[in-house]
Amino acid sequence: MSTYQWLLALHVTGAFFLVGGSTMAGILNVVALRRDRPSEAASLLGLVRFAVPFIGIGALLTLVLGLWLVHDRDYSYGAFWVWAAVVLWVIGMALGGRGGRRQEKARELATRLAGEGDKPDDELRTVLHDRAGIAMSYGAGAAFLLVLVLMVWKPGS
Repeated sequence: MSTYQWLLALHVTGAFFLVGGSTMAGILNVVALRRDRPSEAASLLGLVRFAVPFIGIGALLTLVLGLWLVHDRDYSYGAFWVWAAVVLWVIGMALGGRGGRRQEKARELATRLAGEGDKPDDELRTVLHDRAGIAMSYGAGAAFLLVLVLMVWKPGS
């Protein structure tokens, strides 16, 4: 296999890790939204921690190997699709990180409430349905989808 083929294979693997981990975290969050008992929400949100390493590894592989591929293929780092993808990657990571911190606060509250009687709670419901946190998570997903579009289409190259 050539260097290009290795770089591309690992870059795509990173993309699968990033998207797969993000999808897992999103699904667990959506399922937790539909639970009334704090213990159930805490358990589901606690499982997100297993997705986080995949997101981190995928993020690192996509960025580093993506830039290496730009160099290997002699694309210009100043090309619109390259810098737009990097900007969208940064936006996606920032939004995903902020949304994830909000979900972690919801998990902490659910865990506390589970230990205090495990009864449905309006405060938990409000925190789980935090519009800003949900918007950040969906925004991160949209940013990464746009990065994928740019990687496939490569406008201007």
